[in-house]
Amino acid sequence: MIKKIPIGKLRMGMHIHEFCGSWMDHPFWRSKFTLRSEADMQRIVIGGVKELWIDTDKGLDAEGAASEAVISREDVAIEVERELEFAASMPFEIEETQSDEAALAAAAALYRRSVPKIALLFGEARLGRAIDAAQCEALVEEISESVLRNPGALISVARLKRRDEYTYMHSVAVCALMVALGRQLGLPADQLKKAGLAGMLHDLGKVLVPLGVLNKPGKLTDEEFAVMKSHPERGHELLVEGGAVGPMVLDVCLHHHEKVDGSGYPHGLKGEQISIFAKMGAVCDVYDAITSVRPYKNGWDPGEALRRMAQWKGHFEPRVFQAFVKTVGIYPVGSLVRLQSGRLAVVMAQNPQAILTPKVKAFFSTKSNMRIEPQELDLSSQWCQDKVAACESPDDWPFKDLDALWGAPRL
Repeated sequence: MIKKIPIGKLRMGMHIHEFCGSWMDHPFWRSKFTLRSEADMQRIVIGGVKELWIDTDKGLDAEGAASEAVISREDVAIEVERELEFAASMPFEIEETQSDEAALAAAAALYRRSVPKIALLFGEARLGRAIDAAQCEALVEEISESVLRNPGALISVARLKRRDEYTYMHSVAVCALMVALGRQLGLPADQLKKAGLAGMLHDLGKVLVPLGVLNKPGKLTDEEFAVMKSHPERGHELLVEGGAVGPMVLDVCLHHHEKVDGSGYPHGLKGEQISIFAKMGAVCDVYDAITSVRPYKNGWDPGEALRRMAQWKGHFEPRVFQAFVKTVGIYPVGSLVRLQSGRLAVVMAQNPQAILTPKVKAFFSTKSNMRIEPQELDLSSQWCQDKVAACESPDDWPFKDLDALWGAPRL
């Protein structure tokens, strides 16, 4: 059984299934393991982890009777669904995110054009040269126009990264997400472009982090994790030296790993000490990172990612997270869902006026445990009797063609 426990109940011999918080914010984010070392215990405590999930089938259970502090994943799932449904009811506008083949192809082409430009910009920074602000702004303009024409296409394509170009494609993706989220929050046009530029350059400091640390497949040492956590300050220094970007970009670069409860870094800012733009950067950065395939891990399903992020109390500003849910949808394009009929389906598009009832493609029967002829369904239609029952993790199923099913283009 998977249980969530507070850090005070952690003991040797427990099998750690997952930490409650971004896997980017502690040294253990790349693997599940059984706790057998006092040194690891201390690193977890010192690292500020407050809650975590344990697998009682693979390690020791929590001592004593179950209490409010020890809850099952099923109980948490109910709470999370309620929170996301509340976000869906908030008075934000949601754009049509249906991405036809032409729109997806155009978005993929934009990614292909953008990656070498970002690679060149970051390569220049690695060599100590100033960032070309004019080139950055031109690229942000192109990405912004794409997002404003069809938000769903570029955001959907954002997850389809090649492992070897993750850093550059992540920059494009966070740029697009910042523009889309800023639009949802009602930012004026000039601030939308600055937010996009901030998203593009937020991880610039990673050009100074050794590849051996960035792509290490195992647990980071304390020293390696310290190097990883230095990237916001190092990126900020590079941008200050270049002198070509404004205060919003500098702020997001320096503070996109701060958390509203004060447990983030590098300065441990809390609540209103963190700007709205840095709060936007935190959500966009984490979502794209956890839904992307990395050299050391597979990406999470987008629907699953939102549900995990909703559990990270104290990490994100609630209103910003609610707006982000509206931006990508409670069931983002590419999510695997179980329908009330017992079929599995992949989400193809959002319905702007009915965010809980997306357009899907059903392709598998859990009753017969076999593939079925794919069928497209608009769950918001009065003629459709099926509804989403739950999100499913692709890791629990042997499907290798989910991206093809929703029509993802090749990058």
